[in-house]
Amino acid sequence: MDPTPRSVRRLRLLLIASAPALLVVYFTVPLGTFGPGHPGLSWSVFTLLLTALATLLLREIQLLMLDSVRGRPGLGVPLLILLALLIFAVAYLSLARDPGEFRGLHTRVDALYFTVITMSTVGYGDIAPLGQSARVVVMLQILYTVVFLTVGGAAVGQFLRGRLGERARQRHPGPGPEDRSSG
Repeated sequence: MDPTPRSVRRLRLLLIASAPALLVVYFTVPLGTFGPGHPGLSWSVFTLLLTALATLLLREIQLLMLDSVRGRPGLGVPLLILLALLIFAVAYLSLARDPGEFRGLHTRVDALYFTVITMSTVGYGDIAPLGQSARVVVMLQILYTVVFLTVGGAAVGQFLRGRLGERARQRHPGPGPEDRSSG
């Protein structure tokens, strides 16, 4: 059963509203539970979140590649990429509570900035991972970006190109098979 235009619009609005909601949660949620005082819990939650996120990303990528989104607007992958950014930012902020892990990372904005800079592979050098745990998380983020987020971005691009191509063909239909055979 195909979704109705109304349900598609509702889903789009929900996905679009989710991005600011995730940012609000990131900037307001108390993070005292994570960090050097609770390493077992911190690493367990981090691993669980990355595993769940990878599973969701792979599912979304598969749906996009099979073109079976059933009216979903292809916003799931970008939303999951934002969620990945926030998970890594929380990890960096939690690690920065240990004085030997980071130089220059003190606030949530610093952590989000460092996460975006790391994901984009720019690296200005104003914030640097010094400790072993911080370096491990940075390496994980780089690998995560290369493996999951790049493939997810490519899948969204392919999906959007296909949708734009369909719309262009609907607006400007070319000659049909019967027109091509005559002549």
